[in-house]
Amino acid sequence: MTAAKIQLTPPSWGERKPGVEEIQDLILKRICFLEYTQGDRLKEAELAQEFGVSRTPVRDAISRINHLGLVDTINGVGNVVMELSPEKIAHVYEMRLHLASLIGATAPCSVEDSHLDRVRDLQEQARQLSNYVDSRQYVIVNDQLNTLISDLIGNSVLRSFWTQAYYQAASTWHRVVDSAGSEVAEALLAELIDLEMALMEQDVVAVGYIQRIHIGYGYARIRKFLFGDVPD
Repeated sequence: MTAAKIQLTPPSWGERKPGVEEIQDLILKRICFLEYTQGDRLKEAELAQEFGVSRTPVRDAISRINHLGLVDTINGVGNVVMELSPEKIAHVYEMRLHLASLIGATAPCSVEDSHLDRVRDLQEQARQLSNYVDSRQYVIVNDQLNTLISDLIGNSVLRSFWTQAYYQAASTWHRVVDSAGSEVAEALLAELIDLEMALMEQDVVAVGYIQRIHIGYGYARIRKFLFGDVPD
């Protein structure tokens, strides 16, 4: 059964046409949610028609994703969805660990009641995953979690790098969930509980430390379940 497409015209767009960043974000979500899988072609003309724009912003969006290593342009074929190599994944997680340590240290945003409401809602979703681990739903919950973390980052440059590295990492998670099962659901719930405690204390620096710890745990699971690495 084909998964439903991510909604293409969020209410915030109104009557206007989506820009390059919005098209890029939606294509990235489709890759992370496995609506586009390895080997799928991204056809500029079809996407332009779907988004109601010219081919230029679609081409620009795909070019940005190309730089992330998730799409490659192959002569005679076109733009094709790719999987990151183990070496690239290692580099992504190394970068994510460094970026996490900057959350709260560079222009953090204030913690609001809405942030606590969102993390508690995500906890309930994570508890449901403990009963039945669905890889797509796991990635969706993580996507909402990433949006919450991004909203706490006041430095726009840091937020941009954080988001790019997140999408590169998220492209691997379906495979990990399929292999690790309930282990990833339990880890996600533990992360959200830690995050709630930090938010209750209004401590965005702690949010960064929590992200760093759980990113490290996540990469260890990737090495274990995808690469077959045996811990020392």
